[in-house]
Order: sequence, then C-alpha cells, then structure tokens
Amino acid sequence: MDYREMFKQENEGIMERFLLSMERIGQIASEQTVAQPFHDYFTRTAAFICVMGEYLDYLKEGKHNTASMEELKEWNRKFYEDILPDAYETSYANPAYAVKKLGDGYGQLLCYLYKEIRGDIVFVHENRLTDITILNETLIEIYNMFEEGVPEVASVKEVIYWFVSDYTDHTVTYRVREGLDPSLSFAADIIRDSDLTDLRYLYRFGEYISETEVKVADYLNSLPEETVRLMADTYTEGYKKGFEVMGRDLSKKKVVQIRYELGFERMVKYAMENFEQLGLNVILCRAAVWAVNTNAGRKSGYYSTSPNRQYDYDHRYDDAIYINKAFKDRKASVLKVAYEMYKDLAAGYAGPAVIETFGREGFHPVNKGEACRLDPKQEKLAVEMAGDTAGILNQYVPGDETSFTIIAFPVPEIGDNFEEIFNETIAINTLDYEKYKGLQQTIIDALDEAEYVEITGKGTNKTRLTVALHHLKDKEKETNFENCVADVNIPLGEVFTSPRLAGTNGVLEVSTVYITDFQFKDLVITFENGMIKDYSCSNFEDPKEGKELIRQVILKNHDTLPMGEFAIGTNTTAYAMARKFDILDKLPILIVEKMGPHFAVGDTCYSWSEDSRFYNPNGKEIIAKENEISALRKEDASKAYFNCHTDITIPYAELDRIETVCADGKRTLIIEDGKFILKGTEELNLPFSLL
Repeated sequence: MDYREMFKQENEGIMERFLLSMERIGQIASEQTVAQPFHDYFTRTAAFICVMGEYLDYLKEGKHNTASMEELKEWNRKFYEDILPDAYETSYANPAYAVKKLGDGYGQLLCYLYKEIRGDIVFVHENRLTDITILNETLIEIYNMFEEGVPEVASVKEVIYWFVSDYTDHTVTYRVREGLDPSLSFAADIIRDSDLTDLRYLYRFGEYISETEVKVADYLNSLPEETVRLMADTYTEGYKKGFEVMGRDLSKKKVVQIRYELGFERMVKYAMENFEQLGLNVILCRAAVWAVNTNAGRKSGYYSTSPNRQYDYDHRYDDAIYINKAFKDRKASVLKVAYEMYKDLAAGYAGPAVIETFGREGFHPVNKGEACRLDPKQEKLAVEMAGDTAGILNQYVPGDETSFTIIAFPVPEIGDNFEEIFNETIAINTLDYEKYKGLQQTIIDALDEAEYVEITGKGTNKTRLTVALHHLKDKEKETNFENCVADVNIPLGEVFTSPRLAGTNGVLEVSTVYITDFQFKDLVITFENGMIKDYSCSNFEDPKEGKELIRQVILKNHDTLPMGEFAIGTNTTAYAMARKFDILDKLPILIVEKMGPHFAVGDTCYSWSEDSRFYNPNGKEIIAKENEISALRKEDASKAYFNCHTDITIPYAELDRIETVCADGKRTLIIEDGKFILKGTEELNLPFSLL
C-alpha cells in the first residue's frame, strides 16, 4: 500500500479525536482556568500547536506548491524561532528557563513534553495525525489537572510515564518499520519528483533549513554532472565492494538505507539510481523524532543542521523521566513484536549507506543542572536496554549478513576555501585503490612478525602505548591486520586489527579530536590490560565535568571499555590537505582515522560477525576478530558487547614513532618522527613535501 493511502486510512480513523483535540487546544489561550506561571506555559505551547494546525491546512490546500522561497523560509522560521540561540534563553524548550519559571520537577517534565510536541513539525509535513493527536491529548490531560489546582509533581510524571509507555506500540513500532520499508517513501519521493535546481524543494522535508542546506544544494547544482555522478558512484561502489570484501551475498538483499544531511539531494538522486541498478530499493527515513527512539549524540537517518546544538544537548537524556526496569522490559517486548511483524522486510535489509559532513565550529556545551540526567541505576538500565536492542536487531538483521559504507564532504562553514576543499575531498575519496593496497600490505607484513607494537607521542603529546597482538599459527595463511582500502570506509587508507587485551597498556593522548558533535581537547585515556582505567579532558574548568562528558559520549555510560581496535592510517594525502587549509580540527573521525594511528574503544570491528571468515586481497585469512571480552559471547552476549565503537586518532604531527617488537626482541620502525620509514612505504611521505 502506498504510504499516502496508508496515512489516509489511519487519519480517517482518528480524525474525530484529532479535530476535537485541536479545537480544545485552540481554546486554551482565551481561558483563565490555570494559575500562573503555568498558564503562560500552556498558552505558548498551545499557540505553537495552532501554528502547526495552520500549516497543515496550508499544505492540504496545496499553497506550498506555488509559494515563493521567501514565504517558505518564513514558515520555517516560525517553526523553529523559539529554539534558535537568540530566543532559547526564554523558551520553555530550555530546561533552565522552564525550571526557573515553573519550578523544579514541573520544569523538567513540561519542558520534555514541549520538546516532544515540537515533533509536530515533522508530523504535519508527513500528515501523521495520530502522532499529533496523542500529543494533544496528553497536553490536554495535564492541562485539566492544573485547572483543578497545582497537582503534585509525581502525578504529572505518572501521566507522562504512561503516555510514553502505552504509546510505544505506536512510536517504537513505526520507527522499526520506517527503517525497513521502502514504501514509506516521503523523502525519496521529494528527491525523485522535485526539480532540484528549484531549491524550494528543501522546505518540503519538514526539517530546519539553514543557509548551509541552501548553499550546499546550490553548490552541487553548479557542479558538472560527471563530478556529481563520480561522488555518487564512489559512494555506491564502496557499498558494493563492502559485500564483496566481506564475502556476503548482496543479491539476497532487497533494500538499502541512505543516511545523509540535507543539501546533498543531487548526489543522493544519482546514488538512488545506482542502488536500484544493484537490485536494491532505497529507504530514506529521517533521524528519530520521538525521544523514546533517540540515542544521545547520535543521528540515524536524514537530518539537517541543528537549529541549536545546546538544545539538542540539553535534551539528550530526557529518557531519565521514564526509564525504569518495567519500561526497559516493555520497550524490548515491543521491539521484538515489531521486528517479528516486519521480519520479511528485515531479512532483505542490506545495511546503511552514510554521507557525513564536516567543517562546523567545535561545539562547547553548557552542562545545566536543570537538564534531565540518568542516575546510576538508570545508566545501568540504559546500557542493558542498548544490549537488548542490539540482540533483537541481530536476531532479525544478522550482522554477518549486512554491510555499510560511509563517505564525508565539507559544508560551507569550513570557511572561504569551501569549494576548493570540497573538490580536494572528492579527489581524496577517489585515490588509487591498487597503489594503497600494495603499500598497506608492506606494513601488514612487518606487523605480522610482531608480538606487540609500541606507539609514542612527540613533543607535548604524552602517548606511550603497548598494543599486544594475537599469535599467528601459520604466517603463510594468516594475518592479524585487515588491508582496508576504499570499500565500507571512504576514503581509503588504514590497516587495522583487534588487539589482545592482556599486555595492552599505557596512555593515549590527543590534543583535539571530534567525536560525534563534540570537539574534545587534551583527551587522555589510560589503559590497563586493554581496559580503560582512567580518562580526562580539558573541555571544562571543572575536571569532573570533563570526565562526565567522556563517560557520556565515549564510554556511553559504561564504567569501562576495552580497546576494540588498533589501526595505522596511511592517507597522507588527506593529512596534507588538512594542514594546507588548517582544518585538522574540523575533520570527521572518518577521515582523521586515516591520518595516523587510531584506537577504538568499545566493540571490535567484527562484533556479531566473529564466526564469519574474512580475507585480505592477498588471500590470507584475518584471524584477529575478537578479544578476551568479546569471546564471552559464547557464554553470555550481554557480557561480550558494549554496542559502541569510538575511534580516537593521533595525527602524524603529534606522533614520534610506531615500532614493532618481535618475540626475540627484534624491533622494526614503521613510523619515525611522524614519517613512514619502513622500506617500501616511502612513497607515503610524498604529500608531506607539499607542506
């Protein structure tokens, strides 16, 4: 069934409730039945809902089809105006303001509810009246409570808890479906059916449209067709190669999910054509809207520039309002039923194809005491819930049957050299596969002789690490390191392994690194037998706040994590570009990890796929696929996986040496003073001569 027909039928079934709720919401502004300061909250929240109702009528009448760019821009401003930085300090979406005006307890709960109601922007654009109605009815129920006097905080929290819990059948189930079902083609239809030279199409998505999306789309329109097709071809060919390298059968799969940031539609349109030629239908679902489906610091789907990163940060742990043991079990049960319902679609899911962006200024968050945060018990439940989700997902979408690819491009905020950087990024993404394959194999051959590897920083970088390697029983047929060229991770340029934990010790330091949306400064992590023992950064004056940020963003609220990967990046061309334009601190980890040694904390690169067999281009089997922790999967998967994998890179400029040490004490230098000196790899130093 076409998604429009599906929503038409669903909307007809809920229309009476929808109209009654909108009518009641419209009456709130003229009533004086709720005392201040709560009356102001309900009035302003109702006013936002009424604006969304007006726009729903605007869409139904087809006025958006003939509206000017300026008119659509003005509507978009109305949707987001009270969470933009200039207005956010007096917005009920700001927990600090909500608590100041409404009081502790009430402020957090009603701030959360308003944030959920702001999902109406999406629901109106997609004509999802059920979602709007259940939010309206929840607001009305709480409003009615305040009409009878100020209720207890616990009473308001109970209403919100049951609202979230009861509607997981709807919110969580739909999220599962939209990630698997290509018939939900809202965004795909916009790209297929729009004249992409007419940038009014951007406002049809229902996302915040900043100058970034407009400038990127305009720039892509200025490029020759062959250039944009090269971008798309590199991206889709990497996806195809991923299946080939991993020995997985793409012909058994039916759908691929494209994840990207708005503005790249011209490239995405060509990519959609390429995927369809591979026999794959394309899924384009937006990043999660409902808090119950979000993950702190992660966006999975299509999305736009954030209207306010502090707003996103303030709401990253809204689930603290409702997470308890009963809810954890409830969500797992709903997920299980949903995947069972859509198991045929899940069986055909091939994996995500991701387009990342880079170039924005570093985000320096403010930790607000009024924002929701998980208590220790909830942190443990959140970790367990992530494990439950991963286990259910792997049951219906086995990790050893799917693949992925990731590619990245700059956005205009990177500076005046945006166009030149963009063109050089295209060149980096299309480097010579065969040349790097040979150079990297030379490095692997040396590494495979070693018992462990020593990595030391240079100058103020205090890195001193020993990384233990697995024992090779037959060096003629086995290898520890994967020769990673341009397939799942674009651009090419690394060799990586899953190290042994026992014997992996020392300190990792890096002056600056981007991880998700955060720029960490002076990040230091100490390992003992492969496990994180301590950590710090200088992002805040108070070291405790830095530790908290690392625990949230890097450790994902775990007490510790293992070193899941050790790699050596070989893409000196990318490094030279970064130095040329002075953008090293703005590059994403996808590119930075190819520009020096990097270390991932969390799961290995082979999590949930350890029993699959992987081979390098030279035919040797990669045997280093797990460690002492992941091996526990044979007894209890909940003890083996952390459901995260975060890369941290030391750039060449901060690197003194990488040296292998054999069992007999023989040492071989791979890198010295940040340069490749291993015989046969000298060509990798050529880009340094351009600096």
